[in-house]
Amino acid sequence: MTKAELKFGFAVPQGWRWLDEGLGNTAVKQYQFSRKVVQIAEAIGYNSVYAYDHFFPIFKENHEKNFFECYTLISAIAATTKRLKIGQIVSCNSFRNPSLLAKMLSTLDAISNGRIELGLGAGWYKDEYNSYGYDYLPDKMRIKQLDEALSIIRAMWVKRNATFIGQYYSIKDAVCYPKPVQKPHPTIMVGGSGEKYLLRVVAKHADRYNLPYGSPLQLQRKISVLKEHCTIIGRDYNEIEKSLILRCLIRETEDELHRNIRKWKRNDETAEHFKQRIDNNVVLGTPEHIVSELKKYIDLGVTHFILHFVGFNLQCLNLFNSKVIKKI
Repeated sequence: MTKAELKFGFAVPQGWRWLDEGLGNTAVKQYQFSRKVVQIAEAIGYNSVYAYDHFFPIFKENHEKNFFECYTLISAIAATTKRLKIGQIVSCNSFRNPSLLAKMLSTLDAISNGRIELGLGAGWYKDEYNSYGYDYLPDKMRIKQLDEALSIIRAMWVKRNATFIGQYYSIKDAVCYPKPVQKPHPTIMVGGSGEKYLLRVVAKHADRYNLPYGSPLQLQRKISVLKEHCTIIGRDYNEIEKSLILRCLIRETEDELHRNIRKWKRNDETAEHFKQRIDNNVVLGTPEHIVSELKKYIDLGVTHFILHFVGFNLQCLNLFNSKVIKKI
């Protein structure tokens, strides 16, 4: 693994979570901050930026706070940047018909001059389905839908016209022009953790596998299962890039880190209990500690990190770039 092969992206501020910047719940200011962040990230050298595909925050106490729709936001980002790759963590397959999604992504690839990625998963947040009127089918059925959707999207991107007859989706002589700028097509990133069915879809369709918030031990297990699925279907496992969504709390000094922990921990727990509780979900510490933690994933084959910065501000974006990306 060479340093040049490593890529670092991050989750764009998407509304409600970035209140430390004094934005309140004012949507216009929140979007302007999101735009400012991605432009700074592009200037200092980040590889990519991603938006979550949710309709509202996943914790109920935040449901009435602003949360920008994924594809509307990344369309604006595509028009205001020049180099960053732009993707989703990850699109919920249930929310959009796959033929429509293929058309949306090919258009976005033109708008961005070949910088769009497709991140797609089976969906998981039942409350969101119920609230917005989507049928929440059993896991196995949603993953089967994901499998069919990826077949349709790829066919529409590469074929003059595409026909597919499935159990859940069908298209007939569907055309998709413009075709994507990227050839043969934009990167397809499939995200999730289900071993029996989801990782089989990864083996079949993905250019990149993305594990959400997993520890090194969990990643090692998923990679082992993915290799088995690849062997069964005759796919070269090494063709699939490995990536990770990782929550990251980074501060310059231990004192600054502990001040932030005291702010975010529950009233009924100590700082040490807080660190133990989030241990598998957040990599936290000074830049030197973050570097040592990321190397555990790199040793397992991860080449692409998508950072979800906890306590996000522009300082941590710059700190991670200067003292992690440039030191690792």
